[in-house]
Amino acid sequence: MAVSHQRWCRSPCARIRGVTATKRVIDATATAARLADISRAHVAEALKGKGLWLDLGALTLHVRSCAENLPAQLQACYPEFPFVTRSDWADVHVRLEPGRGLRRFIKPQAVFLADAREVFAPFPADSPLPLMEWGANWLIGQRTHHLLLLHAGALERDGRALVLPALPGSGKSTLTAALSHRGWRLLSDEFGAFDPMTGQFRAMLKPVALKNESIEVIRKFEPSACIGPIFPKTRKGDVAHMAASALAVRRRKEGARPGAIVLPRWEAGSPTKLQRASPETAFSSLAFNAFNYQLLGEAGFDAVLDIVRQSPAWELVYSDLDDAIKALDVEWQALPAGDWS
Repeated sequence: MAVSHQRWCRSPCARIRGVTATKRVIDATATAARLADISRAHVAEALKGKGLWLDLGALTLHVRSCAENLPAQLQACYPEFPFVTRSDWADVHVRLEPGRGLRRFIKPQAVFLADAREVFAPFPADSPLPLMEWGANWLIGQRTHHLLLLHAGALERDGRALVLPALPGSGKSTLTAALSHRGWRLLSDEFGAFDPMTGQFRAMLKPVALKNESIEVIRKFEPSACIGPIFPKTRKGDVAHMAASALAVRRRKEGARPGAIVLPRWEAGSPTKLQRASPETAFSSLAFNAFNYQLLGEAGFDAVLDIVRQSPAWELVYSDLDDAIKALDVEWQALPAGDWS
């Protein structure tokens, strides 16, 4: 990966705190300008100072950094988010620092710190965004236990959530990105965040991480998709991030009741196959693809059971996005509006 030299500030890392999300951020978003409308210099100044607060819906992310490329990368991947530079609370605090010693001058690096400790191997200094995204996702998964966190795409339609639990490489992110451009509201690509207290899925609205061939697949599928820069040769290959729509950002505080479960699997050249899955299969898939199912114990079991009782499930094998979405639309529209268990 080509690496460019960058200047960094030397201010100490802000301590990252574990939280239970019992507090609320002051709502400064109603009148705040979009991040995309702010000059890059002002974004950089905010990041070097007290930071930016990104309200993801279920959680708030606080970002501080002196990476020269991060302001532009944030504006490309979070363009519709309000520009908020002051708040009384954040659930996750992110700090990016430069590599020390000769690394400041020879192949400069970006370092992710949690509680003043490096928790990942450094990234090239010109790639702070993917380091920030993966680091923030790790912190969310480690520290958010008032919600059941499924490793799943999640989208809303008609007030109900479509949940796509899957292992990496299944085509989950590609299908989630495509659905978000065909009448479904994006809740999350990475976290199906279910709130047992309200019985609803909540938005964890971060950019959709597209990898390798999926980047061009989505560009061709929806030319209007807002996709940020490509970061080549990461540990997951080439990576780019698709921004959430203005509608998804505006409605990120709206939850969605359980609606349906789809277990996706991409297979090259395969015709679209969509068949019903048993409740037992759906339960095991949700439990297996959860970050904190075992930690939550009985509460996690009850939450998964609640989702499965309300949600029909399908196994989907696909290679063509248009065909897959048409098949899902047919089944969704045929579902009754009441209890679908």
